[in-house]
Amino acid sequence: MIYVALLHSIVLGGGRRVIMADLRAMAEGLGFRNCRTLVSTGNLVFEAEESPAGDIERVLEEAFEQRFGRHVDFIVRSSDDWLKLAAKNPFPNGNGADVCLRVMRAPLDGSAVGLLEKYRDRETIAIVDGDLWVDFGGKPSESRLLSVMTTKKLGIGTFRNANTVNGIAEMLR
Repeated sequence: MIYVALLHSIVLGGGRRVIMADLRAMAEGLGFRNCRTLVSTGNLVFEAEESPAGDIERVLEEAFEQRFGRHVDFIVRSSDDWLKLAAKNPFPNGNGADVCLRVMRAPLDGSAVGLLEKYRDRETIAIVDGDLWVDFGGKPSESRLLSVMTTKKLGIGTFRNANTVNGIAEMLR
């Protein structure tokens, strides 16, 4: 089965970042096959025996901490789930760099929209199958929403822009 694993952060501290070749090598060392990455932000595609996403997340997180000396969350989806996720982008006509997806470990519910509405300005938000899509309508880095879209407030998740979401989908096709 093919999986997508998203690293929450490639920053290791002390000015160090995870090199994608090292991430692929770590995954290969776990027995995963055909390991590929997209851009340098921690997007890993690989083949493995069919397992629950949570089990794969735990294996990756433990191996990552052992290899790189720091815990970082991983979010894992099957290829079928990723392709469905990419196809359900509620903002397909938005700028691919300004439309972002926060892929969640545990699905968000409608209460998250209420929290985010207080900080929303030009942005449009939608929760689709428990994941958060945001059309920032401009540079995401200039949005007040970023300060509330944290693990502490929303739960474990990680952002990817629509260009990356679509790029991963292309890798899977």
